[in-house]
Amino acid sequence: MAATGMRNDSDDNFSDDESVPLTHDIYGGSTRTVQDTKGWDVFRDPPTKMDSGSMANQKCLDITVRIFKIIAYLVTFVIVLVSGVISKGTLLFMTSQLKADKYTTYCNKELGREKQFVVKLPQEERVAWMWCLLFAFCVPQLGTLFRSSRMCFFKSWKKPAFSHFLIVFICETAHTIGIAMLVFCILPDLDVVKGAMLTNCLCFIPGVLGLLSRNNKESQRFIKVIIDLVAITAQATGFVVWPIVERKPQLWLIPIAIFLTSCGWWENYISKHSPIPFIKRLGKVKEEFQACRYFSYMFISIWKCLCFFFSILFINLVQTGEIGFFFSDFNSGFSDRRITILEVKPALGGTSMPDISDFIPTGDDTTVPALFKTSIHVMLINIFASYFCYIFGKFACKIMIQGFSYAFPVNLTIPVSISLLIAACGLRNEDPCFFNDNIPGYLFFESPPAYFLNDFISNQHAWVWLLWLLSQTWITLHIWTPKCERLARTEKLYLSPMYEGLFIDQSMGMNRKRDDEADVKTEELDEIQKEKGDEYYETISNHTDGSTPKTVKNSDHITRIYACATMWHENKEEMIEFLKSILRLDEDQSARRVAQKYLRVVDPDYYEFETHIFFDDAFEISDHNDDDTQVNRFVKLLVATVDEAASDVHQTHIRIRPPKKLPTPYGGRLIWTLPGKTKMIAHLKDKMKIRHRKRWSQVMYMYYLLGHRLMELPISVDRKAVIAENTYLLTLDGDIDFQPSAVTLLIDLMKKNKNLGAACGRIHPVGSGPMVWYQLFEYAIGHWLQKATEHMIGCVLCSPGCFSLFRGKALMDDNVMKKYTLRSDEARHYVQYDQGEDRWLCTLLLQRGYRVEYSAASDAYTHAPEGFNEFYNQRRRWVPSTIANIMDLLVDYKKTIKVNDNISLPYISYQILLMGGTILGPGTIFLMLVGAFVAAFQIDNWTSFYYNIIPIFFFMLVCFVCKSNIQLLCAQILSTGYALIMMAVIVGTALQLREDGIGSPSAIFLIAMTSSFFIAACLHPQEFWCILPGIIYLLSIPSMYLLLILYSIINLNVVSWGTREVAVKMTKKEMEQEKKEAEEAKKKAKQKSLLGFLQGGGTSDDDEGSIELSVAGLFKFMLCTHQKSGDEKAQLIHIADSLDVLSKRLDHIEKVVDPHGHATRKRSVSVSSRGDHHLGTLAEEEAEDSSESDSETMSTVPQNKRDDLINPYWIEDPELCKGEVEFLSTAEIQFWKDLLDKYLYPIDENKEEKARIASDLKDLRDQSVFAFFMVNAIFVLIVFLLTLKKDYLHIKWPFGVKTNITYDDSSQEVHISKEYLQLEPIGLVFVFFFALILVIQFTAMLFHRFGTLAHILAATDLNLFSCSKKKDDLSPNALLDRQAVEIVKQLQRLQGIDDGDYENDSGSGPDRIGRRKTIQNLERAAQRKRQIGTLDVAFKKRFAKLNANVQGGTPILSRRMTMGKETMKALEVRVNSVMAERRKSNMQTLGAKNDFHANNNGNVTRNHRNSTASIPVKEVFENGQVNKAFEEETYGSRTSLPMHTRNTVNWKGSLNRM
Repeated sequence: MAATGMRNDSDDNFSDDESVPLTHDIYGGSTRTVQDTKGWDVFRDPPTKMDSGSMANQKCLDITVRIFKIIAYLVTFVIVLVSGVISKGTLLFMTSQLKADKYTTYCNKELGREKQFVVKLPQEERVAWMWCLLFAFCVPQLGTLFRSSRMCFFKSWKKPAFSHFLIVFICETAHTIGIAMLVFCILPDLDVVKGAMLTNCLCFIPGVLGLLSRNNKESQRFIKVIIDLVAITAQATGFVVWPIVERKPQLWLIPIAIFLTSCGWWENYISKHSPIPFIKRLGKVKEEFQACRYFSYMFISIWKCLCFFFSILFINLVQTGEIGFFFSDFNSGFSDRRITILEVKPALGGTSMPDISDFIPTGDDTTVPALFKTSIHVMLINIFASYFCYIFGKFACKIMIQGFSYAFPVNLTIPVSISLLIAACGLRNEDPCFFNDNIPGYLFFESPPAYFLNDFISNQHAWVWLLWLLSQTWITLHIWTPKCERLARTEKLYLSPMYEGLFIDQSMGMNRKRDDEADVKTEELDEIQKEKGDEYYETISNHTDGSTPKTVKNSDHITRIYACATMWHENKEEMIEFLKSILRLDEDQSARRVAQKYLRVVDPDYYEFETHIFFDDAFEISDHNDDDTQVNRFVKLLVATVDEAASDVHQTHIRIRPPKKLPTPYGGRLIWTLPGKTKMIAHLKDKMKIRHRKRWSQVMYMYYLLGHRLMELPISVDRKAVIAENTYLLTLDGDIDFQPSAVTLLIDLMKKNKNLGAACGRIHPVGSGPMVWYQLFEYAIGHWLQKATEHMIGCVLCSPGCFSLFRGKALMDDNVMKKYTLRSDEARHYVQYDQGEDRWLCTLLLQRGYRVEYSAASDAYTHAPEGFNEFYNQRRRWVPSTIANIMDLLVDYKKTIKVNDNISLPYISYQILLMGGTILGPGTIFLMLVGAFVAAFQIDNWTSFYYNIIPIFFFMLVCFVCKSNIQLLCAQILSTGYALIMMAVIVGTALQLREDGIGSPSAIFLIAMTSSFFIAACLHPQEFWCILPGIIYLLSIPSMYLLLILYSIINLNVVSWGTREVAVKMTKKEMEQEKKEAEEAKKKAKQKSLLGFLQGGGTSDDDEGSIELSVAGLFKFMLCTHQKSGDEKAQLIHIADSLDVLSKRLDHIEKVVDPHGHATRKRSVSVSSRGDHHLGTLAEEEAEDSSESDSETMSTVPQNKRDDLINPYWIEDPELCKGEVEFLSTAEIQFWKDLLDKYLYPIDENKEEKARIASDLKDLRDQSVFAFFMVNAIFVLIVFLLTLKKDYLHIKWPFGVKTNITYDDSSQEVHISKEYLQLEPIGLVFVFFFALILVIQFTAMLFHRFGTLAHILAATDLNLFSCSKKKDDLSPNALLDRQAVEIVKQLQRLQGIDDGDYENDSGSGPDRIGRRKTIQNLERAAQRKRQIGTLDVAFKKRFAKLNANVQGGTPILSRRMTMGKETMKALEVRVNSVMAERRKSNMQTLGAKNDFHANNNGNVTRNHRNSTASIPVKEVFENGQVNKAFEEETYGSRTSLPMHTRNTVNWKGSLNRM
């Protein structure tokens, strides 16, 4: 089928690439189409939507998270605003008490209602408030010192250049002096309202630098410069307004103070792109200073505290001429003292305070006690308010609610503060006793005059302040439009490590980093699309002519995800879950790509995606010939399952185009193009050509994707570095089930921390039965407590290969990828490298300094072992490898601590504690059982000891002597018995607790443990029910922590996988060899028998006797035996050989007559002589030796000669469908050959080497068992012997004391005695060892839960615009930008695209079944047009049907995505403009200046004139030229041969040609 260069006018005709997957003759040669379906056969069986695993409870969870996010919006907004207002109010309250000779009206309620009193603050009071302001300033600086010291001591640091340090030092000094001048000179001389207004004028320097940093590339630069000038002018008016109005000479310090204070935020407004050389140099200084910031601020923070202190002394010296009182009055300022109250004559006209000159003292003074702690309380309120404002503001930035919950309250702080201050001062002026119950009567704000309060709105001062507020809002406009990633680090959010506590709102606005540039801009989407070649960047390799541009392109920052799955023997259900997860990712990526491509929306979560499946042992001996191989049944199952999984995901019957087949040096390759146009590539490994097992599959994809596909790109090193940093390998198992959001959350962690090498999600076991229930609880506790603790206090030690994300750059580092290729030559290597390859890879990353993290919000579901034997075999691999890798890390801990900033000595100590618990676990459980037996069954210690030691020794003996199946059977029996005993122990322990009381050590520990588990479950509401199998976990403790450990250690020498193992298909030679060996063994057994010895080894199956007697076939008695005649054997062999030759010739004839294999030969074969067969003469094959294979037979048809890289037998397998056959490029073939030769060649089965390794493994096992046994034996012996002497060796437990009161009749005395519980050695070990671990893990879990909640909230989009956006942002375009991806997902749905958009159920109500349009649906299904195969075609088709004038929403979209007319119009205008640009770009690219072009039929047609005004959507999608920078389809005939060799696998993996 040839494709046309232009698209047809019909809605249903699309480009070749989009239509071929479902219309080409690719399904078994059938030419029957959908329209041929008979009228009687129209009944349907649509796929039902099954919610399981990752799909279960999604709706409920989404609603819950949205509710939490709404709460987070409101709570964060309120806390930031209230904290900011309190901080500002307390600052002004403290500065109001600094004015010398300040008089305040005093409440006359207690001293006399008819009198009037005033109070003058004594000097000691002023000194106390000065010290409080000093402490309030220093607390954030001490926080900076602590954070900087922690970063430098526990992580890396760098010394700055002296010139850079000097610049920052001078600016910070000026900033500190300016704050001191404002606080101690200016604010005390202004009333609080004017002082609050003045704090809006601290943006002068940032405004000037922001203006000078603007460059020519900014959009609307002229308008922005004009507004900048207006804002700077408004800020400059603050220099003179209050000095002129107040007419106080000391206020002329305001310009100096404002100028110096605003110097502190210079760095945030400098840009290296400024056209001014001086500003550009400062921008480079700022960039270079980033790495040295923490080191510098260790000293700068201390200097700022000292500088502020000296500034206070200098100001006091200037104002009063002395500074001694500042120290001498310190003690009296914070101790008991009296305040003098002056009585004055009442002023005419009310109780408001008259001017100082009008005071007429009466001489009747009194004193009241001073509340000296008030200053401390106000200072603490200010410190905590500033801290809460900063912390919750940072939280708002991290969870992406910055606009409403950060910028809005920060800008509202001064208006709300002024409003409250005006109200408070007005009330106090009217009634001096109004706040008497809350604030001491002698303290209050410096109130403005009464006329100022009454005429505030009409006063010109209010309008001047409004200009200051608006100018500050413009200068800090960047906080309204953040562009940072979710959960961004503090260093990414703020310039300075902490905040300025005295001016918290200004600090929050101007210390928040300006994210001037997004990683990818909208106008650069063209470039991103152009660079999506096949394997290499075609635009680069075609246009650079050997040169490599060194500039890093923005497209290099695009996230690239390679899903790398390892498969082996998965069943159909497991494969379907895996394929559904991949197809969901494919759908998500397609929606994001289409949204960027057609809607011009910059998606921060956009990613390129490609799937690679590495199939171990994918080939088996063919049924046709032993010398040929075919794919095994698991590969065929995968091929057959793809369509079913796609139909399930897209909720309609679809068939994906059959995979392309490529022969490769390692076996073969199948390539699917999924509906979203991402590639899914299955690498079929032949174990005869390449090493099998999981680790070597990982080596295979690391070297292929990171070595060949990345390092051999013809681009500069800088670009490769950026691409490697943003390339991620998503390692998967073949049974994993996850949602796209789970991957996005892991990507968030990677973007947040560039030092993060790997990240893993929360793994949920799936299955049924008691073993799975046990694992539900085990996995839950392991993730809730263990992994969360490792994440918080250090690094996660194991990122499981079933669902983890690895950074490409980290894997490519020294001693990681290269070391991972080490062949296991020692016994220890088999345990550490091959049994626990995931943990070893993480160990290598940690030892290179990378961090490994855990995201509890990223859920994945994997099939867990359902049987006891499979579970034990899985853990038999895990336990030794875990111990080996952790020991490897601990042994080299000094080097790891030095290299890795995230691993510290306390973390190593924690791991040593856990390792000790693991090694001593069997001994500890044994002692627990001994003690429990004593308590439950009322027996003595020695009897209990014997009862427990006998079955353990018996099990160890079985493990050493018997085969694995006997060991497992014994383990099952013992586990059952121990479970029954544990039930009795639980009952006995409960009775003992009842007797000892709730204060006993056992009761306290049990309550603490169960409470921690229950609280953890409550904090994980989605997983709450995982706690129910805890009873099974409790009953299984002896089995899992005693028997399993023993089984694992004693079977250390067994290195088989243990799970999913199936019988391997053998060749005829192998079967004959096995039969021969069995016969030889039988003969040897007979010869060794007594009868055989007497016969001299003569009797065998080949003997026959002249006289034979047998009894029911039980035995046979032969006399006069002699050898059977060999003639019969020889004849049978000759007949068999003749049949083989005849069969070969018949097969050869069939292949020539029917090369495609449509006909099948039956028992009798007849070759028709009808003409029209496509052969000349049929050459008869010559008879050959039977040793020659079919592939070596000679014929006139060259295809019979097999070449594994051209025509291997497996490519012709009819069960692989009729996909196209393609071939690798020469370069890639050479790469695979080199890789195989160096790292992946199959390891020969050298019997001597195999015997040596087996012997070494047994030696390692014996050494490990001996060491393990001795450590546990010594531990058990010591603790048990100490327990026997518990009457002498014990600790009196202070809780649960029993008091005995006895009365002695004879002496008539009352005896009171106390009976203490005894904490014996076993209890002591339990309490201190396990309680310590429990406390650490529970605390870490709480912190990790908060981080996870923040991550979930950050990733949740409300789509509730009234809560999250300002009114101005509710424009149709803004609405469209936020909903773009969801809109595309609705428009690209394959379900109903041809059947029409209808629902099977008609509404709701009692008669909804009766209203169901069954017949109409069937008729529509019978007449439906061909299915559309790709998601972007479905998007185009649906979009062509959209009408902006539709009333009541858009029926094509779901109900929750319904859009109004304005948004629909914005959507159409957006696409029209984009498509017009594309058509114009294409015309220029192709040089199409004429109005005519030729179509495929040779006819000349006239092009339509381009217009950007109004282009119909249908015409945009279906007519006109196509710009290949956006379209990835291949135009022209499919049979045409490209002019250059192109590899079949692409670099980016999302938008490839078919």
